[in-house]
Amino acid sequence: MASSNSETGFETLVSKSDVELLKRAWRNEKAAPDILQYESALVDRAKEQIELVEETIDDYTENGIDPLVVSLYQMDLDRTQFLLRSYLRVRLLKIEKFMFHSHKSEEAQHRLSDQEKLFAKRCAGDLEKHFKESVLLKLPDNYQSVLKQSLISEDHDMVPQPHLDTFVVCRSNNFVSLNLYEEGESAETVEMERGDLYFIRYKIVKGEIESGKIDLI
Repeated sequence: MASSNSETGFETLVSKSDVELLKRAWRNEKAAPDILQYESALVDRAKEQIELVEETIDDYTENGIDPLVVSLYQMDLDRTQFLLRSYLRVRLLKIEKFMFHSHKSEEAQHRLSDQEKLFAKRCAGDLEKHFKESVLLKLPDNYQSVLKQSLISEDHDMVPQPHLDTFVVCRSNNFVSLNLYEEGESAETVEMERGDLYFIRYKIVKGEIESGKIDLI
């Protein structure tokens, strides 16, 4: 196979749009205080691309293709693997940090992959077992819950949850008009043009981030 054909093949093997989408998903996940919706289709495509490039590198190496072309594939492979691993690692760190919330909250469960749900369940189960064996079983019955300070508590007040009031830096991808306060507090709004940067409370832009109208940076 000639080098020119190899270079043409390289262009068709790698989806630059998917790499940019993966980079965007990673940045949003890293900057968001809560866990975002798992990008199932994007992750599957990235995995397929990684497998394809790995096979191509092995094939080209065995057939003596120009080492420069092989190095281009390897660079692209390294970049895609880095982004995918970083994206998944950030999500796992959030699950560990908010394991009981991730396991108990129905809304949070909808945002996790099947593997992440299993991970959250195991983390929560192991930590609950450890707490009970080391501390809770030695306390009075009313204080043996890992979710509540006492049995009379109405809410799970011992469960760490994401702070949605956290301020984030974001960029608008489209024109959007946002209410700066929660319903009933104020009618003040802010209008964001495409490309505008804002330092704003996460929960105000949460919906627009999920719809792709705004990105975190």
